[in-house]
Amino acid sequence: MGRSQSLPRGGDPRFGPDADDSGCPILHVDMDAFFASVEVRRRPELRGRPVVVGGTGPRGVVSSASYEARRYGVRSAMPTARARALCPHAVYLPPDFTQYSAASAAVMQIFRDVTPLVEPLSLDEAFLDVAGARRLFGPPAAIARRIRERVAGEQRLSCSVGVAPSKFVAKLGSTRAKPDGLLVVPATRVLDFLHPLPVSALWGVGERSTETLRRLGLATIGDLAEAPVGMLRKALGEASAAHLHELAWGRDPRRVTPEQAEKSIGAEVTFDVDVTDPLEIRRALLALAEKVGIRLRRAGQVGRTVSLKVRLTDFRTVSRSRTAGVPTDVAREIFDTVWALYTALDPGEPVRLVGVRVEGLAAARETPRQLTLGAPERGWREAEAAADAAAARFGRSVIGPASLLGVREGRRNENPPRP
Repeated sequence: MGRSQSLPRGGDPRFGPDADDSGCPILHVDMDAFFASVEVRRRPELRGRPVVVGGTGPRGVVSSASYEARRYGVRSAMPTARARALCPHAVYLPPDFTQYSAASAAVMQIFRDVTPLVEPLSLDEAFLDVAGARRLFGPPAAIARRIRERVAGEQRLSCSVGVAPSKFVAKLGSTRAKPDGLLVVPATRVLDFLHPLPVSALWGVGERSTETLRRLGLATIGDLAEAPVGMLRKALGEASAAHLHELAWGRDPRRVTPEQAEKSIGAEVTFDVDVTDPLEIRRALLALAEKVGIRLRRAGQVGRTVSLKVRLTDFRTVSRSRTAGVPTDVAREIFDTVWALYTALDPGEPVRLVGVRVEGLAAARETPRQLTLGAPERGWREAEAAADAAAARFGRSVIGPASLLGVREGRRNENPPRP
């Protein structure tokens, strides 16, 4: 859908927090500047200052920007170098996904305390169907207020909520409510809400589609709704034309689907300068394997297929994978596999990016781990689990990067540390 600047926050009482919410069982909850807000929560001295989270190197990209930074034009997905030019006095921080994941889990639990019908879209947003929660918690707008109060009181974070008859309209509502707001789109006012908005607000309309539609004289969603479908088919294709026509008339029959198990878990890093040193690449793969292992264990997942991604200096991307007979969530085992894949690949030219991914996931509790013949009864997995417990209590920083794996400067310690 279009970016938030396409939907300025308004004061139309027809769509305010006190509007008629009957027939509006869908909530879209979107955390405000989530990564940046978590950093400000950790560092209260940053409150009121522009804060930018993202890659801090010359090839870095902005992941999140506080609203103070957005006033200077800083936006997510913007190159960090551009952000620095727009707002040189901002505080620039690298992302800490361990902290963001923990904050996300706490927020999602607040949602599930209200309804089991929660569909996360990412760490910082979710759809909720609250039709079945009315008897306990009241009408949808009251439920939205309850959620916002709990998120603010318990997590010291703010969120914006859209309340509407459908997912599409609820998401537009939360966007228009930002920051830290609540907007109800009554079922009888959906077209009044939609039709003045720019076509870029529609799901599936990017910059190229927006320009195509504008060349046809279609600047608003109302223009598109009234346009002949045949003209839309010719300009956008059969599938896109049908999809956008339905949305333009407020028709979105999709239900809220509780979260599905992730199909894969991965991580990647773009080097500030293209790398040729195998030792530096080995260290990067080691750190990525550890990150993936942590995420797998936190999600209660194990996977059989380990994949390596390598992007070369000319932007060619090469992938290799290997499927094992026994699923794993052990960083040491993941690293051993990706390093073997990289060694076999032997690209022979500078590397721009490397990534590690584990696929073919299954619930760890439903997948008994088989001991390899001759393997010690307690080994790498127990050591990593012990480190997870220590990190949960004292913070991940007390454990040196990749220290669990016993791999330093290209040398391998074949004896796992005792947990």
